[in-house]
Amino acid sequence: MELQRPQAAADANAQADADRTSSGGFSALSYDAAAGSGRARLQLLSDLPAGRLHSVEISGRALPTPADWASAQSLPLATGRVLDGEAMVLADGQLWLASEGRRSAERRAQLLRLDARNGTVLQEVELPHDWQAGPGQGLPSNGGPESLSRLSPPGKPLTLLMGAEHPLLQDPGDRVRLLRWWWPRGRDQRRDAPQAAEQGSLRLPPGPDWGLTDLLVLPQGSREQRQEAPLVLALLRQFLPPQRWSNRLALYALPAPGQVSDPLQDWDLQAIGLTPENWEGLSRGPTVDAQHIGLLLVSDDNLNPLQSSRLALLSLPTTALCQHR
Repeated sequence: MELQRPQAAADANAQADADRTSSGGFSALSYDAAAGSGRARLQLLSDLPAGRLHSVEISGRALPTPADWASAQSLPLATGRVLDGEAMVLADGQLWLASEGRRSAERRAQLLRLDARNGTVLQEVELPHDWQAGPGQGLPSNGGPESLSRLSPPGKPLTLLMGAEHPLLQDPGDRVRLLRWWWPRGRDQRRDAPQAAEQGSLRLPPGPDWGLTDLLVLPQGSREQRQEAPLVLALLRQFLPPQRWSNRLALYALPAPGQVSDPLQDWDLQAIGLTPENWEGLSRGPTVDAQHIGLLLVSDDNLNPLQSSRLALLSLPTTALCQHR
């Protein structure tokens, strides 16, 4: 694992509003390269001080420049309501958000469907009973869901993979649960609510207060032909007061329902040169070369002067994946 262009990554403050007064709070991102154009669209989800989706046109092989940020566009999301969007998937003109909860009726954890053109909420989908707040059970307050990724390959019916940030209150403290969102045959995925199915758990690193902040399902390659579980990258974060951050990237095989998946391989992101930050978002990034997969990360400053909004470009050697394919 390598940190590409470390100086550029360190300097790429993710400020997307034209007036620079309300940017920050970035929790997720997506990268879409236009085929053959040499350009790409970078989109960043912010929930502070209100929900917004920022879009930046950039060179297909670079991080945004100050000129790119100056021409960025910003779309308000879910105007008039509190939105704690922590992860997103863009598909077929719709924006799917994992909205984190606070164990209250006013701030329930949900899966939200929005119109990507105007930011209006089209649908609110409740999480399964085991994930909902109750005596001794459910997601902890501010404990997720924090991650959302497309599970199905492009061109196939949409399936989403969601992850909790921290263990459910009724679960052992060394794992976080996953959910698969899918549509039964005959249901319209553009209008009907998806169904949730448990998708096992991921084992967390040893030590206190580790959490899952984002997921990225990797292309399946020959694993699909062999009917093997997809490979998943997990962005993991540890926070210890007053201001100590640790960050790891781990490779897992997607667990079967009821099973716990241990990491196949993991990387200490500080050991490769990434600054300790509140790194929250993970996405495929610009193509590096035939031997590496480009990954983009974004950090959330929580509008806190002691934290930073930053972008980083990493390169993952394909050899690290081949041994597991």
